Amino acid sequence: MGYRRFVALGDSCTEGLDDHHPENGLFRGWADFVAGRMSLLEPDFRYANLGVRGRRLDQITAEQMPTAAELKPDLIALFGGGNDVMSSGWDARTVARRVDAAISQATSIAPDVVVFTLSDIAERMPFGRRMRPRIEALNDAIREAAVSYGARLVDLWPDEAVSDSRYFGPDRLHLSELGHLRLAAHLLAKLGLPYEQSWLDPLPGTPSRPTWREDVHWFRHQVLPVAITRTRNRMIGRSPGDGFLPKRPQLLPVEGTPAWIPGNA
Repeated sequence: MGYRRFVALGDSCTEGLDDHHPENGLFRGWADFVAGRMSLLEPDFRYANLGVRGRRLDQITAEQMPTAAELKPDLIALFGGGNDVMSSGWDARTVARRVDAAISQATSIAPDVVVFTLSDIAERMPFGRRMRPRIEALNDAIREAAVSYGARLVDLWPDEAVSDSRYFGPDRLHLSELGHLRLAAHLLAKLGLPYEQSWLDPLPGTPSRPTWREDVHWFRHQVLPVAITRTRNRMIGRSPGDGFLPKRPQLLPVEGTPAWIPGNA
């Protein structure tokens, strides 16, 4: 396979929200699925996950890159930018500089780096179209930096799954198990490695559109609590993710045969 030391960097998506491990209840996610598949191909494979929820790209660069450099990976996967998009201090040029710095540093650490664009939340969230220009600006910066520094790009913007709520958790932002599996398949395909075809196959049936009652419930129980927490954090000088640690800070083997990965059992 060629990969023995895989390090995943990023935010809550890299950490694995909203995909709970069926055995221990901890968050799992696309990076775990990718590592599980890779471990079947390479006996000496090791995997670390430094992702922490709430982290912006500048925080990922400052907090996770030094640790990644110490681990000497031959493959880095970096998923970030969503928290920059949602930041109240959004500035396209500032975020473009953060993107450039993050991808530049990642490619200086590992010989192979994979980065991701974000999908269009406007398809599944009321008022999501207001965020579309920010996501487009972020994605443009990611595409440009990927070309400049020779990183592999997984472009999620055109993925048709963006409008199917079954790929997302209750907040319509974080991926469900199905969404994490799909992202893992995209990454493995980009690397030319085998994956379970069902991870990319269309889901049966037609996805239902949320009713106005479901939209109201989502707003009250998902959006408002996050908005209140973010406002309180700004008032006390706290950043989302403060106090959380990476779930897998060291390069470790993937223990046993990862039967918890759908398609491996």
